[in-house]
Amino acid sequence: MDTHLDRLCLSPNKNIEPINFTLPPLSCDCHSHVIGPEKKFPFVENRSYTPPPASLEDYVALHKALGIERAVIVQPSVHGTDNRVTLDAISRYGKNARGVAVVEPTITNAEIGDLHKGGIRGVRLNLLFKGGVGLETMELLSEKISPYGWHVQLLIDVQTLTELSPRIRALPTPVVIDHIGHMATEHGIIHPGFQELVRLTAEGVCWVKLSGNYRISSAGFPFVDAIPFAKALVSANPDQLVWGTDWPHPALYEYMPNDGGLLNALEDYAPEASVREKILVDNPAKLYDF
Repeated sequence: MDTHLDRLCLSPNKNIEPINFTLPPLSCDCHSHVIGPEKKFPFVENRSYTPPPASLEDYVALHKALGIERAVIVQPSVHGTDNRVTLDAISRYGKNARGVAVVEPTITNAEIGDLHKGGIRGVRLNLLFKGGVGLETMELLSEKISPYGWHVQLLIDVQTLTELSPRIRALPTPVVIDHIGHMATEHGIIHPGFQELVRLTAEGVCWVKLSGNYRISSAGFPFVDAIPFAKALVSANPDQLVWGTDWPHPALYEYMPNDGGLLNALEDYAPEASVREKILVDNPAKLYDF
């Protein structure tokens, strides 16, 4: 992967498109990052991109514009396993925030307990960007976090999911798959990896984040080629799905999506208000212990 370390990523769009539907109370953005400032929370050298700061204040302003009341803040790969930036953001967001950490496999039970008190409810393994922790740690970390009711979150391309599926099924914790599986739509909805994701979702083995349509779209804006993939997951099991902005949309250099448009896409995936309420409210409350 081209690192682009000498090239700053784009900043998020602050001009938010109007939302086309009424959000239910306590709607949750289940995938976001707070980044920097670098002087206070340093970046790791082994990273795939260099982002501009993304402050909690700007994130809260986005939620006010969208009508979002709850947040799940995910440790970004550029900060490695130093989770202070995420813990700080959770604390300042308040009781309606939870987080997902990136941790070393050597983490102790006491350290997990401290993270739990700070609002952490899962650990993320990252195969797509440097600075994260890889799949070789999955079983060990799953065992360690299981007593706390946490989950393992995977940033993977599901083209490889058929090989990984037996390991996922054997874990003692739930598994959450980022960004509709992060597989380019050009591979087609019948791709064995995506079909395995549908099966795991239908069986309640995996949760999936209906986020990052712009990351999987092969056609580009307005990302309508992602709709059949999201709808296949909704049809499989709407009780295992959550939604997120992916704000501030790190590692983008040419195009920045509009967060209002990303929320409006949920209406394409789930036209029924009752299903959207599951995805925005009920499912996050269960998965993240709100």
